[in-house]
Formats: sequence, C-alpha cells, structure tokens
Amino acid sequence: MNNHLIWLLVHLLPLIIMSVSGKGKLDFSFNSTYITSNPRVFNSILFTVFVSIDCGASGSYTDENTIVWKGDNDLISNGVPHIVQSNYSVSRVMDTLRVFTTPLKNCYSVEVEEGEKVLVRAGFNYGNYDQKSNPPSFDLHFDGNFWINVNGSELKVYEAIYVAKKKVVSVCVAQTNRGQFPFISTLEVRSLDSRLYGEIGTNYALLLNSRFGYAINQTIRFPLDPYDRMWVPAVTTNLVDLRNDASTINVDVPDNPPQAVLRNAVATPNTSQMITLGLGTMSYPIRYPVYINWYFSEVKELNSSERRAFRVLKDNLPFSLPIVPRFGKVVEYFISNLSITADTNFSLDKVGDSTHPPLINAVEFFSISDALSDGTNNNDVEGLTSLQQAFNVLQQWSGDPCLPAPYSWEWITCNSDEIPRVTSLNLGSFNLTGPLPDFSKMDALETIDLHNNSLTGPIPTFLGTLSNLKLLNLADNQFSGSMPRSLSRNSKLNYSYTENPLLCTKSCQGSGKNILPIILGVTIPVVCVFAIMLVLVMRHNRRKARVPSQSGQTSRGMQGPEEIVDVELKGNSEERFYRSPTPLLGESQRSN
Repeated sequence: MNNHLIWLLVHLLPLIIMSVSGKGKLDFSFNSTYITSNPRVFNSILFTVFVSIDCGASGSYTDENTIVWKGDNDLISNGVPHIVQSNYSVSRVMDTLRVFTTPLKNCYSVEVEEGEKVLVRAGFNYGNYDQKSNPPSFDLHFDGNFWINVNGSELKVYEAIYVAKKKVVSVCVAQTNRGQFPFISTLEVRSLDSRLYGEIGTNYALLLNSRFGYAINQTIRFPLDPYDRMWVPAVTTNLVDLRNDASTINVDVPDNPPQAVLRNAVATPNTSQMITLGLGTMSYPIRYPVYINWYFSEVKELNSSERRAFRVLKDNLPFSLPIVPRFGKVVEYFISNLSITADTNFSLDKVGDSTHPPLINAVEFFSISDALSDGTNNNDVEGLTSLQQAFNVLQQWSGDPCLPAPYSWEWITCNSDEIPRVTSLNLGSFNLTGPLPDFSKMDALETIDLHNNSLTGPIPTFLGTLSNLKLLNLADNQFSGSMPRSLSRNSKLNYSYTENPLLCTKSCQGSGKNILPIILGVTIPVVCVFAIMLVLVMRHNRRKARVPSQSGQTSRGMQGPEEIVDVELKGNSEERFYRSPTPLLGESQRSN
C-alpha cells in the first residue's frame, strides 16, 4: 500500500472515529470537518511526508496526538542510545536520545520530493544521561547548511521551514569541542502546502524563534493543525482572555493557521491601553532579517454601533494600515525581510472611533536564514554513493559530503566553489576489500589514494581518463590483470602500483596492452608462415624431381597458371621469418 495512503488512514481515522463516537467532540469534530472541507489542506496531506523519529528508542508507538513515532535503530548505524535520568523526564519521546562519539558529523536522512516545502524539527534533552552534569554544545545542520549551535544545557526544539533542493532531507549534529559528544532526542519532517510562507524565496529558510497562541492552555499541534506546527501558550499580563463565539472559522489566508488557535484571543481591558507584542527569545543572530505573522479573528458579532480597529506600531510609530478583524474569518498581517535590533518593539493600538480595544489570537516569529547551499556537486555525490555501496566501512558517513565546509567527510577533500567539488579521495589503509566501483563522474579529482587496502579485480580504465587527476596511489593491494593503457599513456599522471603481486606489468604486456592480443598477434603470423613454407617446400621437391635445377641458385618460374616460389634457406631461417617474413618471400633470387 502507498505510504502516503497509510499515513492518511493512520492520522485521519482517529478523527473520524472520535467525531462519530462523540469523544473529544470539542477538540476533534470541527477539525475533521475542516480537513475534509478545505481542499487546500486535504489535497496537500494526500501526498505528504510525515516522519516522526524518537532518537535512541526502539519500536514504534502512537502518542496522545495520534502521531506515530518510530525508533531509530534501523535508521542510523552510528551512535549509542541512552535514557535521561528520571528527574529530567519530560515525555516519552524526549526521554531517549542518541549520542555520537565518532565521526565528527552524524546525519539522519529522510526522503522527500525535490522542490517540496518541508517543516523540519529537531529536539534535544540532555537529561544528564551520563550522570556527569556536563551538557555539551555542538552544531546542528540541515542539507549542508549551518542551522544553530545547540546548548545542551537547555531542553530545546528547533524548527526550520524551507524548500528541499534534493530528494533527501538530511539533519546532522557535528562535534565542535573535543570530548563533547553531540546528541539528538527527536527528529520530525512534515510536508507543507507550497503556498505557506510564500513571501520567502525558495533559496532561504525560515528559522522559528517562537509560535504562540494567546489564551490557549495547552500546546496545539496535529491533528488540530494538519501541518503539525506547534503553537505554544503565550504568557501575558494585564490582558483579558477572550473566547471566540464562531462555530467555524474560515482560515483560508496565505499561511493557513488552524482554527483551534483562533478560538481564543487576548485584548486590553479598555481602548486606552495598547498590547505590547513581545518577540520572545531570539534563538538566532540579530543580523538575520525577520519574518512575522500576526493573526486576528473577531470573537463576537458586532452590531452597527460597535467597531474594533487598530494598527501595528513599531517603536511606537505607526507601521501598518488599520486592521479590522472579521468574525468567523481570520486576518493575517505579516512582515517580511525586516531588519530589527535588540531594542525593536511592536504594539497594537486602537485607531479612530474604535469602540473595542485591540486583540490578537496568534503570532509566528521567524528569522530568515542566509542563502541556502545547493549542496555538493551531484556527480560527486553519485560517485561517493557508489563507493559507500561497495564498501560497508564507508557507510557511517552521511549528510552532505562537503558542507558545511568545516565538516566535510574525513576521507575526502573539497574545493571552495559555490557548489563544491571533491578533489581528493583519501582512502589509504581503510580496510577496503573487493573491486572498485565506477566513480568516473568525479572528474574534479586531483588525488586518489587507495594504498594499503585489499582491493581486487582489474584496475578500472576510467582512472586514467580523469582529466584533472595528478596523483594515483594503488600500492599494496590485490589488483590483478594488466595496467590499463589509459594510465601508461597519461603523461600528466603520477601513479604507483607497487606491491600488487597479482598485477601484470612489463613482463606480460607491451606499452600497457593486454598480453593476449600480443601473443595472438605473434603466433598467428608464425603459424601462417610455416604453413606457406611447408607448401613451398613440398612443391619445390616435386619440381626438382621433374626439372634439373641450376647449380648455385634458386629460380622462380611459372608452371601453368600458378606462380611457384622456390626458396632455399640457410642459417636461422625461422628467426628471419619471424622478424621480417614478407621481404624474404618477395625476393626473386637468393644465393646459397
């Protein structure tokens, strides 16, 4: 069965059952209606990626949100699973973790559609698993891009939204300090509607700082939000909590917030006060521009004498046109690509003759990343993949091979091009066994070091045709056959093949040729010459029996229509025929 269909059944069936049974009616019945009545959401989840990995756990289970979590034992070969200390327990999914001691960078890979918009979320809970009370710090990457430096002393969840440039999303943790081992607790990947957060170009990621719902008392996520965004309760003071009277709320605005987060709002007690919009914690450097969404939905039907209107102020100066919330609908006001400082503040203030104070339902606050990398050159990725498939010892390396630059795989060297190329394979003494696969597309290679392994089979011809290759070390292996002509004829290439006892070199080849063509090229003419000589000798003898020969010379005459060649040889005739048979047979006379 199609994986997407399985996901749909697993995640939507509980909604239908709850709606029919009456259980959880307040939270679930409207959501199933929302999903099936909103073509935009329904179409997007039919072909979605919805992956939830409980790192360090084994098996699978379904949580209270009907999200199916899978352990990572079958997903990654590196790292050691651990459990947090009991007094650091948070939830089942956050109580396990996987810790990596080698290599420097370790990655999870999740298949997606190239060009698909995805939400990627990674969670971290050190939980004093090692009883050392010494949480590490380390780097977090996605798809070869630096994400953030993780401070292991805090329980944190990081989220990025972006368009996948390849068919795989990779999330990596990388060691930055000796003896401080990276870890990860959770990893989630979700498909998003391509129209969500469309004000940001496909070459940038939105890095979540905060996503708040006002006056909600618990985190809202799937299934209430079909995209599984996590809306956390906002902490407010001196504001009034409001409940939305609308039975349904039309949320068909660009970023499609869930109805559940719009059913509550906060407002000031009176029209003379403003709502201060705190930005929350800045997880990312202030140099990054920001993207902010504010969501507003009127909580009750106003009569003709009532009006609620307000505007956004930035640093106490008008920043937006008047905003008028709609009952049963949502108004979204967003700011894109705005540079702010640590002192920047936003607020909501009533305008004109508004009879009601400003209100707000929800907010999303992102930093906009630097331009995203396209990753290592595809030809090089393909070549490295073929090497990993051929040699199990190389499979512990994952993620983008070259990026970010300080964390390229330990056995390769990359250049600094915008789309980096692999220039060196450093695989000496790597315990490689078996034949070399085809990695001929890696045409930027300048050095290939394969010495001191147990490589077998013939030396591939393509090694001598790599246009940039300058140094090739094949010494101390078990290669067999002969040296390819492509190597011996490459005057720019410095290569070594010593200590390959099964490899034929000068003793079984000529100018790099395979010895079989040489043997055939020599043997066939010799056999033909001897056959011709035998025929000539027999004819010569018959002729001598009929016609007296002239003493001291051989003759060449005609008998009927056939030309007969008489040859009498002295000395080392076989060697003469071997060296130059044609002139001898073509001579008309020769002295005894």
